[in-house]
Amino acid sequence: MKIVLLDGHAVNPGDLSWNALEGIGQLEVFDRTAENEIISRASDADAILTMRTPLSAHTLQQLKRLRYIGAIFTGYDQIDVHAARALNIVVTNIPTYGTASVAQLVFALILELCHHAALHSAAVHAGEWSRTRDFSFWKTSLIELQGKTLGLLGFGRIGRHVGEIATSMGMRVFAADETRGDTPQWPEFSWCDLDELFKSADVLSLHCPLLPTTRGIINVSSLAKMRANAFLINTSRGPLIVEQDLADALNTEHLAGAAVDVLSSEPPPANNPLLTAKNCIITPHIAWATKEARTRLIESAAANLRSFLEGHLINVVS
Repeated sequence: MKIVLLDGHAVNPGDLSWNALEGIGQLEVFDRTAENEIISRASDADAILTMRTPLSAHTLQQLKRLRYIGAIFTGYDQIDVHAARALNIVVTNIPTYGTASVAQLVFALILELCHHAALHSAAVHAGEWSRTRDFSFWKTSLIELQGKTLGLLGFGRIGRHVGEIATSMGMRVFAADETRGDTPQWPEFSWCDLDELFKSADVLSLHCPLLPTTRGIINVSSLAKMRANAFLINTSRGPLIVEQDLADALNTEHLAGAAVDVLSSEPPPANNPLLTAKNCIITPHIAWATKEARTRLIESAAANLRSFLEGHLINVVS
């Protein structure tokens, strides 16, 4: 079997092994593949693995040997699934690999907004502590999370794990989700609707998928409902936020701060309004990228492909 991985650099820039996939067939790994390079690189592939490289209907129709596409990610909107199905090409994804890593970054971002540890460390290294007459100083207001309300927009695996951490820190947790599932037995947990979520949250964290109903859900109207001292966190999908609206809310101090790991276009253009917005922390889509999570991605990609070859499919995209 010929396996072509179109964009392996993101998941493995050199610190991991491809052994799990190399044991399945003849593996060829490219760091990155432009859309106009796919046909030449994968014309003889039985299986393609991809993270973000787009696979359109036009491209798939030209890959005559292709019978399997493995998205090495939870998201698979870069793949024309309908075209693949019509061509009898199986598409799989990896729904669970980074729950702990993403939840961990959520709180790294929240705590940075509360304490601005990097800012204070830089001040110390710049000599400000050495020059002061006092044993302590701070450059921003410092915020305690205990007793505050965490609002979760989306309450799947990651949202629930974030809620667990928040509960252990003494926070109230409110959650809004069309599919509620089991109610956790946490003290001061509440289900709520969107209006209540926006109005009640001291920290609002987004954990919902990108759908027509959620695209731009954070906009001038929803931001106007939020508290002026609230924080917004997004480790989910960039287009959930109308970025100019968020920048305006931050710059006019109608929102105290935001921290986002995802943007509407990645990498962002230089004129993205959040790049110059007040008190806006931006990390370069790293929530998924711990070594442990990336190892699970590779192992899961291999497990999906082995299952396909053995005739019992798992994680098939419907």
